[in-house]
Amino acid sequence: MSKKITYYSILVVLIIGLFGAGILVIEEFKTGEGCPKIMHIPMCLVVLICFIIPLIAHLLKKYNSIYFLFTGLAFLIAIIASVMQFKGLGECPKLDNGIPMCYLSFVLFSILITLKIILINISKIIKK
Repeated sequence: MSKKITYYSILVVLIIGLFGAGILVIEEFKTGEGCPKIMHIPMCLVVLICFIIPLIAHLLKKYNSIYFLFTGLAFLIAIIASVMQFKGLGECPKLDNGIPMCYLSFVLFSILITLKIILINISKIIKK
């Protein structure tokens, strides 16, 4: 995989995530029923922030530790929410086809973390 393809793949995944989380946040502000809350904090807002900050770090082409901090946080949230959804202990917002969005968050953040590691390794190889 080339550096350019990897860079733009990360960008596409971040934008997809921004739209998905953004729609939930808008619904949350309109109805108060868009997403689950922990201590009155809508988790979709936290996840949206976890897409925005890595997007900025990615566009600036620096601050990898900040990128991984926020993608890692959202990945952890997605794991917890997915397990709770699977065990019936919680309810994630769902797509029209019934797929829980926490499962999609898990996939998106897994891809983002993996692609960033690949991008960093490609960059190291190119510098040598």
